[in-house]
Amino acid sequence: AALREQEERGELLQPLLFVLLVLCSVLLYFKVSLMDPGFVKPEEEEEAEGQSLGSPQAPGAVKLRRCGYCLVKQPMRARHCQLCRHCVRRYDHHCPWIENCVGERNHPLFMAYLSVQLVVLLWGGHIAWSGLDFQQSWEWLQHSIFLLVSFLLIVIFTTVVLLLLVSHLYLISCNTTTWEFMSHHRISYLRHSELENPFDQGIILNLWRFFC
Repeated sequence: AALREQEERGELLQPLLFVLLVLCSVLLYFKVSLMDPGFVKPEEEEEAEGQSLGSPQAPGAVKLRRCGYCLVKQPMRARHCQLCRHCVRRYDHHCPWIENCVGERNHPLFMAYLSVQLVVLLWGGHIAWSGLDFQQSWEWLQHSIFLLVSFLLIVIFTTVVLLLLVSHLYLISCNTTTWEFMSHHRISYLRHSELENPFDQGIILNLWRFFC
């Protein structure tokens, strides 16, 4: 009877929604970590001569090369990951949290995962904070230490996820990758380009091409 009364008052909707968000976050985590991030396969070598959607033609001085590790011809913006032992199309970075590369195929899902994770953490932080009733006593600390530590951990993880999400959104809006941003001076197709970022087509088009 009490459960039905809570349901009628809508008090069960929020916990149910929170559980669904957590489940969605877990499913996205496994999807992003287990899927092919865009590995370059030997049978796709001919495609390396062309460019992926939204990419400019390679500067004349730049020759597409074969990877020294897996010997496939690398498309522009691809890079070999020594941990995954594959070349990855539009390589962004190797994420130790998901134990997989973030590349052409799973980067949008990675952003979705970060977004859902941030909502879950903010909601969890709100729940933990609302359960804290600060009192200056040793007895209160003994009873609330688990909740207090949980809140502090949530704050740390929220900060990390928020910084990751904001930095990736900035790079996506510029149509550049983490690897290109960090190693601009070492990448031949950027070093020989007349433009600072030859892939930038404006914020709106960059976001549209990435997410849509």
